[in-house]
Amino acid sequence: MSTHVAIVSWARGEAVFTDRKYDRRHLWSFDGGADVAAAASPANVRVPLTDPAGVDPEEAFAAAVSSCHMLWFLDFAARAGFRVDTYVDHAEAHCSKNAEGRDWVDRVVLRPEVVFSGDRPVTEEDVDALHHQAHAACHIANSVRSEIIIDGSFWNASEDVHD
Repeated sequence: MSTHVAIVSWARGEAVFTDRKYDRRHLWSFDGGADVAAAASPANVRVPLTDPAGVDPEEAFAAAVSSCHMLWFLDFAARAGFRVDTYVDHAEAHCSKNAEGRDWVDRVVLRPEVVFSGDRPVTEEDVDALHHQAHAACHIANSVRSEIIIDGSFWNASEDVHD
């Protein structure tokens, strides 16, 4: 087993705070040295109390699901002997109200565009199987209640076959 650490830092600065007019910008720091500017979603908190350029938790959730899925997909593709040239996903986290009226991310839609090359052309069935394996193996997908939808496309660069 493993442990993964993220440090989330915020400071009040000069804000009164109790009037709820405080800045929602904060910093995510990771053990490898990466720092990511984060903020509340502008859908939840108005500018200037947030920064649309910062990564909000909902975007980060979509990115975590997408990244985990991609890493497993690439591993299973390599094991199967398929050569992947590029993988680009336009992941979306969709929020709604649950049965108790609370906001939640009810689904994440992954839209990976995968380009394959090499001597072994990939079929739609191959790609579907790779996505199924990746979804089943993904630590993040196995940890959430949100529906995860995979609606991707692929093509074989050497054959210019596109799906």
